[in-house]
Amino acid sequence: MSTSKIPLFPLQHGIYPDGMLQLQIFEVRYLDLIKRCHQTQSPFGVVWLKAGHEVQIPGENPQLHTIGCLAHIRDITALQPALFQIKCQGGMRFELIKHEAGPYGVWMGEVNYIAMDEATAIPDQFQASADLLGQWIANAQQHSLEEQLPIFKPYQLDDCAWVSNRWSEILPIATDEKRRLLALTDPVERLAQVQLYLPD
Repeated sequence: MSTSKIPLFPLQHGIYPDGMLQLQIFEVRYLDLIKRCHQTQSPFGVVWLKAGHEVQIPGENPQLHTIGCLAHIRDITALQPALFQIKCQGGMRFELIKHEAGPYGVWMGEVNYIAMDEATAIPDQFQASADLLGQWIANAQQHSLEEQLPIFKPYQLDDCAWVSNRWSEILPIATDEKRRLLALTDPVERLAQVQLYLPD
C-alpha cells in the first residue's frame, strides 16, 4: 500500500476506476489546478463532500468522506478564458487519511491508495447484469448515440470490476450506497450488490 499527498476536488458525486467525470471549471483555484494537472499529466483526487459546498465559501472548512478516486484529465476545452470543460477518467481508489488547506485554496490530502481490482470473470449467476449493460450500449450504437454514453472504451463486459463500476455510476441509488460500492475491494461482491438494484 503506497501513501501520497495529492490535490483534492470535493464534489457531491464521485468517480469510479475507468469511469467518466465531466466538469465545468470556473473557480480560480481549480482553473489553476486543472492547468497544472494537464501540463504535468498528473491526476487529482475526487472525494465526496460530507458537509459543505463545492464552491468555495470564505471561512468554511468542508467535511470530506474518506473514500475517493483519482481523476486523470483526458480532454480539456477552454470555453472562455476563465471557463474550462474537462473530461476525466477514473484511476486508483484511495482512502483519505487527513486533509489540509493548500496553496491557492486547493485542499491537499494524504491518502493510502487501494489496489486496482484484478480482472475477474463474471460468474454465471451475475451474467444478466453484464448482458443488460451490453444491451444498453448496443442500443446507443444502433441509434448513433454512442458518443453520448458516459463510458470510455474499451467496453469490458466480461470483467466483474468494470461492469460493477459502470452500474455503480449509472444506477440512481443513494450516494451513501455509491460510496459503499466504491469502497468494496471484491469486484464479485460489488457486482452481486449491484445486481440487487437491476430489474429481474
